[in-house]
Amino acid sequence: MNTLLRSKYASVVLPTVTTLLLFILWEIIVKIFHIPSFNVPAPSAIWSAAVEKSQPLIENSLVTVQTTMVGFSFAIVAGIFLGFLIGYSRLAYLILYPILVGFNTIPKAALAPLFALWFGLGFLPAVLTAFLLAFFPIAANVALGLETVEPEMKDVLRALGASQLELFRKVGLPHSMPYLFASLKVAVSFAFIGSVISETVASDKGVGYLVVSASASFDVPLGFAGLLTLSCLGIMLYSFFAILEKYVVHWAR
Repeated sequence: MNTLLRSKYASVVLPTVTTLLLFILWEIIVKIFHIPSFNVPAPSAIWSAAVEKSQPLIENSLVTVQTTMVGFSFAIVAGIFLGFLIGYSRLAYLILYPILVGFNTIPKAALAPLFALWFGLGFLPAVLTAFLLAFFPIAANVALGLETVEPEMKDVLRALGASQLELFRKVGLPHSMPYLFASLKVAVSFAFIGSVISETVASDKGVGYLVVSASASFDVPLGFAGLLTLSCLGIMLYSFFAILEKYVVHWAR
């Protein structure tokens, strides 16, 4: 057992086996207690619905991934810029950080109907909601990475005649990279959640819209298929940035 836990495949094998066992248990419970499919469908019924409606699932999944990645891309740019600004400027920190914290506490689900009112249904509200959920963790972590640079290291480089740009390039950027990638894994999940939230209230496309439509027509197996599709997409996006982190900031491990 200890050998398996130490192997590089443990992080894949153990969650996969656990998930399969949960699905088997789910199937058995539904069959034993004769739970109607319009309440809680069995995994076999969900799989049948997913195969039957595979085309709409794929098309709407692509829409959700597209809006998520567009909003997340803007969040990376804005988050890194604000993070560096807050981390390097005491004035910017005092002015901007309380505003960012206050804005971050606003429930983004409450903004989605307003975005639909201002920009109409579809692509833009989902992108904006994804952006607003994702950029704060990036900005906060980048600022934290810059703030935690050892003052002694800065003093040594300044004594050697390093400019502010050289300080950033030689100390600030390498030190903040682990914080940045840690935030990206969280932020991409937030962007995904934001996109789906918007799709449920302000879109006519996407997996979120598909789940709401399926629930409205009492096609519960398809609704569950959409939810499991969202779960798989979220795991894929998180895993991508986890693997990217392993290769880009391997020196920090």
